[in-house]
Amino acid sequence: MNSDKPKQRRKAEAVLIIITLIWGGTFVVIKGALDDASPLFFVGVRFAIAVIILTPFMLTRLRGFTKPVIKSGIILGAIMFMGFSTQTMGLEYTTASKSGFITGMAVVFTPLLQTLIEKRMPRGGNLLGVVLVVIGLYLLTSPAGASFNIGDALTLACAFFFALYIVYIDIYSKKFSIIHLVYLQLCTVMFLSFIFAGGFETIRFNLTGNLIFALAYTALLASLINTYLQTQYQRYSTPTRAAIIFTLEPVFAAVLAFIILHEILGVQGVIGGTIIVAGLIISELSELLEKWGLIPWYEHEQSSVE
Repeated sequence: MNSDKPKQRRKAEAVLIIITLIWGGTFVVIKGALDDASPLFFVGVRFAIAVIILTPFMLTRLRGFTKPVIKSGIILGAIMFMGFSTQTMGLEYTTASKSGFITGMAVVFTPLLQTLIEKRMPRGGNLLGVVLVVIGLYLLTSPAGASFNIGDALTLACAFFFALYIVYIDIYSKKFSIIHLVYLQLCTVMFLSFIFAGGFETIRFNLTGNLIFALAYTALLASLINTYLQTQYQRYSTPTRAAIIFTLEPVFAAVLAFIILHEILGVQGVIGGTIIVAGLIISELSELLEKWGLIPWYEHEQSSVE
């Protein structure tokens, strides 16, 4: 069985790349949708559609909703809600390309949160990646490039919550039923989104063709399918490796924002984004760099999937 682990991991990480590509498209899609809908209400409707689609398949699986599963699913859903809500609200004030790059900072937070929650020390390459990403973020959002605004701050918070989500997915997906966890996550995000939308924003919802496309894309692909795929396959990788793969998201987002929305980061912004990606790649290659003696502090990180 051990000989199958590398093959299983490669397959899982190929799926994570597909997930990342779909996420990359959401920045452009949601940016346009916010012209017709308020952020939190949009998130609520998006996840409500996913819940409606999945509910018939859960009617024969009611016995699987044990107390530990329900607790874990709600925790994951609450963290996911914080991630998606801060990201969507941030997109009202920042560009799709900047949002994509800043969201990529989840890869910096992930090994740090692993250390605190799962008691796994980060590699030396992860620490070098932190330094590079912070430098890149400064160049990306500095006044000479584009000022750091409330949208960037919300997106940075989103990166933290997505990193927290990655770590807890690693924990819970190995203990409980995947389909039950997925359903509970979707329901939790839906309820929290509608509750907070009613309490904290002026609800807008003009059902245009653009909004219908955005809801279809985000509900079916980015919410339902991606949540299932991440919950199912990330457990065969490690949180840090998964977070590194997800750093392809800002690359996809920037390319699509340039092609579709004609967003331009500027020279300094491009340099900053490039440094961010470089820092993320170094984190991924940290094991190899440490073995070559280029980076000190080798701490082998193993997947806990047996």
